[in-house]
Amino acid sequence: MKSTEYLKELQDKSVQELKDELVAAKKELFNLRFQNATNQLQNTARITTVRKNIARIETVLSAKAEG
Repeated sequence: MKSTEYLKELQDKSVQELKDELVAAKKELFNLRFQNATNQLQNTARITTVRKNIARIETVLSAKAEG
């Protein structure tokens, strides 16, 4: 999924849905870091993707909080 499509999808969600997705993304990032530390992670680029998605979610949340 392209980042612009993902961003539009995030903007259509409610604040509670965004918070739920943020929690899920942070859990996924924790699991990816754990797998990376134990040398079980095959796709290390996934960590970067999840981190960027977390930043996108937080940006949309803050924009919705402002106005």
